[in-house]
Amino acid sequence: MVKKIALEEHFLDPSTVDYWRPTMVDVAPPKTAQLFGCLTDFGERRLATMDKAGIARVVLAIAGPGVQVERDTATAVRKARASNDFLAHEVQKRPDRYSGFAHLAMQDAKAAADELERCMRELKFCGAMINGHTHGKYLDDRSYDPFWERAAELGAPIYLHPADPVAPLPAIAGYNVLARPMWGWGVETGSHALRIICGGVFHRYPKAKLLLGHLGETLPFQLWRFDSRSKPYGWNLPKPPSQYLKENVWVTTSGMYDAPPVHCSLDALGRDHVMFSSDYPFDSEGAAQFMDTVKLDESLRADIAFNNAAKFFGLS
Repeated sequence: MVKKIALEEHFLDPSTVDYWRPTMVDVAPPKTAQLFGCLTDFGERRLATMDKAGIARVVLAIAGPGVQVERDTATAVRKARASNDFLAHEVQKRPDRYSGFAHLAMQDAKAAADELERCMRELKFCGAMINGHTHGKYLDDRSYDPFWERAAELGAPIYLHPADPVAPLPAIAGYNVLARPMWGWGVETGSHALRIICGGVFHRYPKAKLLLGHLGETLPFQLWRFDSRSKPYGWNLPKPPSQYLKENVWVTTSGMYDAPPVHCSLDALGRDHVMFSSDYPFDSEGAAQFMDTVKLDESLRADIAFNNAAKFFGLS
């Protein structure tokens, strides 16, 4: 069993649980209760699950949209800070096993930047997880420039987590099975990442770092097409799309436990841009077994499972 660091591992706290519950309306109550138990446990249950999977450390982030769906900005800012303080307290209990991603109120770019800085400098977090758009505003919006500038200065990676689109996609209307994890979330999150690239965020802030789960939401598969089809349609940035992806985007294995996309991501982005995650407790079954058994050179397996994240986040 290879030693692992997992990067998309979820929890809930009193400040964010009420934002999570509406996302469970289509889930059977017993399953919701089981997930809630996992998400609110920081003791033996979570640690035993980690030990069984060979996970030495997890970077914890809140589940669900969190305060990004809050309509009152002041409330969102206050609850994000409370959530981060809660997580910091839990991390302090087991600093050898737990680290954290900041939760941010993206309704206010400056407040989000300030909270990110507090979390990085005072709470010693690893970066932040942002759950998609905030009331229809995506992270390429120029109002977020102060946030990206601060994130780049801090060296704070931003993990872009899936969220529901602003409106249902007409192309999949009537097919609920396609709406979320099977397809819709990947389309939404991959498109969001492309907006960040096309909007020039990485041109303005070349030290900014973006993480994507699910081995990059299909983007590594598309590099040649992005480059070949961008210039004729108004591409005006100094580097081709693939270069920004290779320089500024890292991907994790969360919810994608299959050899071909792993090899595609490695070939497209490079061995140091692929890391392990298990999406606990939502899509974690089979994650560790896959990492332990997928056909890879053993040094590469160790890099994906542990070494890349240890170096990227300064963890051990």
